[in-house]
Amino acid sequence: MKQDFTLEIHSDNNFSVLNRIVNILNRRRVRIKKLIAHEDEGDFRRGVAVVLLFTTADMIEKVKHQLEKLIEVEHAVYYEGSELYCELSSKHTEEIA
Repeated sequence: MKQDFTLEIHSDNNFSVLNRIVNILNRRRVRIKKLIAHEDEGDFRRGVAVVLLFTTADMIEKVKHQLEKLIEVEHAVYYEGSELYCELSSKHTEEIA
C-alpha cells in the first residue's frame, strides 16, 4: 500500500546531482510531493536534499539503494510518514538563515 515517506539525501553539491536524483524517482514512477535542497552550511561542496515521497515500502527501499549507487551521493536515509519532513526541512532552513 502506498504511503508517505521522508527521504534525506546527503551528497556532493554538484551541478547535476539534483537532476540525477529526480530522474531516478521518475524512472521508478515515485511521486514527489515536496522537495527542499540546499548546500551544507559548513562545507559548500556538500549538499542535502529532503524529499517527501508517496510510494510503497518496497519501492522506497529500491530507490534508496539506487540513489546510493550514484557517485555523488554519500548516503540516503528514509523515514515512514511525513511528520519528519517538516522537522528536517525546518532544521535545514534554519541552518541556512
